[in-house]
Amino acid sequence: MIDLTGVVSVTDADFEAEVIGAELPVLVEFTADWCPPCRQMGPVLSALAAEEEGRLKVVQLDVDMNPETTNAYRVLSMPTFMVFRGGEPVKSMVGARPRRRLLEELSDVL
Repeated sequence: MIDLTGVVSVTDADFEAEVIGAELPVLVEFTADWCPPCRQMGPVLSALAAEEEGRLKVVQLDVDMNPETTNAYRVLSMPTFMVFRGGEPVKSMVGARPRRRLLEELSDVL
């Protein structure tokens, strides 16, 4: 997985603490090393994490290394983005997208 500034890597073990228990809304990217569109989203997510610091937490979860969480949320395609607020998923988006479109899609949950 690409290491990105401002984007936290989460696992099955810490998903509940980092995502479900978070005070801020959390954007989770379900990703994989072998996924080219996931790699394309790296700079977008890093910029988003910096721009929305204090309003939105951005995390990545490697689907191959974390099957429990991946299966629990029925993630089948990468990248899948889910927004969690108050411990519940409130929005889901599948596929890479430009920064502007991602921001538009997130506007109703921020």
